[in-house]
Amino acid sequence: MTGWDVDPAGVYSVLSKAGTAAKSMSDTGSAMQGNLEEAASAAGTLTSQYGPYSGTVGLVGSALGKFLEAWGQDLLYIAKRTSKSLNGGDQATRCYVAGSLEQAANAQQEAAKEPKVDLPGAGGGHGGDRSQR
Repeated sequence: MTGWDVDPAGVYSVLSKAGTAAKSMSDTGSAMQGNLEEAASAAGTLTSQYGPYSGTVGLVGSALGKFLEAWGQDLLYIAKRTSKSLNGGDQATRCYVAGSLEQAANAQQEAAKEPKVDLPGAGGGHGGDRSQR
């Protein structure tokens, strides 16, 4: 007797619904990034009595940039964690159905590992312990 009692049809139903929700979340995140960049650009630049400081982002634009910088790592982590979980659940279930419980357990363990998150230009991200936030 194994410690597993999996209903593959139920798993695939949940994975399908979660995949649809993840796609929607990804699309929203992409749109938000574009919208924040547009908003930062539209917010204008700093000016003085001597004219605009060329290329100097205004206060609102700077704040939006800092917001995106602060949350970008977390949003990328969520996307990678979701992908690993969905793919791992699928792979483990396929192995279970094929009768390979050892491979199913390996797929499950691999999916549970922390994803590595590196943002371009962020000086090397960290995908370690998220509980410190």
